[in-house]
Amino acid sequence: MSSIVLRSRIGSNDCSSKIIYRRVLSSGVVSSSSSSSSNPSKETIIPSQSILSDNPAPPTPPPPAPEASTQVSGRKSWTFLKYGLLATVTGAIGYAGYLSYKCSYEEVEQKAKSLRAAASYTPSEDAAAVEKYRGMLYSAAMTVPAKALESYLDLRKMVEEHVMEFTEPTSDKLLPDLHPQEQHVFTLVLDLNETLLYTDWKRERGWRTFKRPGVDAFLEHMAKFYEIVVYSDQMNMYVDPVCERLDPNHYIRYRLSRGATKYQDGKHYRDLSKLNRDPAKILYVSAHAFESSLQPENCVPIKPYKLETDDTALLDLIPFLEYVARNSPADIRQVLQSYERKDVAKEFLERSKEYQRRMQGQRQQGRFWWR
Repeated sequence: MSSIVLRSRIGSNDCSSKIIYRRVLSSGVVSSSSSSSSNPSKETIIPSQSILSDNPAPPTPPPPAPEASTQVSGRKSWTFLKYGLLATVTGAIGYAGYLSYKCSYEEVEQKAKSLRAAASYTPSEDAAAVEKYRGMLYSAAMTVPAKALESYLDLRKMVEEHVMEFTEPTSDKLLPDLHPQEQHVFTLVLDLNETLLYTDWKRERGWRTFKRPGVDAFLEHMAKFYEIVVYSDQMNMYVDPVCERLDPNHYIRYRLSRGATKYQDGKHYRDLSKLNRDPAKILYVSAHAFESSLQPENCVPIKPYKLETDDTALLDLIPFLEYVARNSPADIRQVLQSYERKDVAKEFLERSKEYQRRMQGQRQQGRFWWR
């Protein structure tokens, strides 16, 4: 076994010496044949420079073709154009946003008119050729921004009209025209939540609605003197079924829900100017009257209902409302202004007592004079 391994090692050494010898001959370096043949292990060391010089130099890459350079320049120009268009669109959007925030539609339209006038500039016939050329250049330069501003105005008008559908009442006349024989009748606008009823929610039973004490007698009596309207900021899917159960005798003529309110500053306001009624003959009764109406001069505040069993706020308000309906003042807003946002029912009661005291004093003076 050892002899076989030895022979294989000797054979591999012979092969390696033959390969080295052939490489030396092919490199063109002359070495002594006697030394290489007699002692193959002692070969002549070949310098690396000679090997490098003998090998052929690597081929240099050919110069780029004209088409390739054209493609590179085209890509650069397209990149420049792309970023230029992006910057232009971004600037236009930013300027449009600034105009929407800073200027009204009428102000922007005035600027558009000035640009249109500049774009349609025509020099006089007596002007010099240089002036005419300058006028043509100026008119051409103003045409693009004028067209862009006109497009912006059209888009803004469309957006504002679309937004107004959600922020403005559904109609400028929320109620039909009043009958000619009822032109003298006042309109009593009532809120729902915490005014006529109270809605409560508990986990074990869910939502429940409670009528305010005296609401049935209040509606029945006020229907003799007023046109009663319910105006709520709730959805009509809530207002309609609640009013059906609240008013089975239909003393309430009209119901207005959230679609009839004006959405402003994150709140839904009652806009009494859209009721198609004389503002001098509208009274708005609500537990949050001044916070929920755009016309505070027509508001009659009332104590909020919070499930108190001894609540009499609606019944206490009947004498004042009946007095207004019977005496028919020329402008109810002036009457309400005299109360200075106080409790109208309580203040009216105090004024009535003071009036009765004065009248009683005058009667006593009259009796004393006759005696």
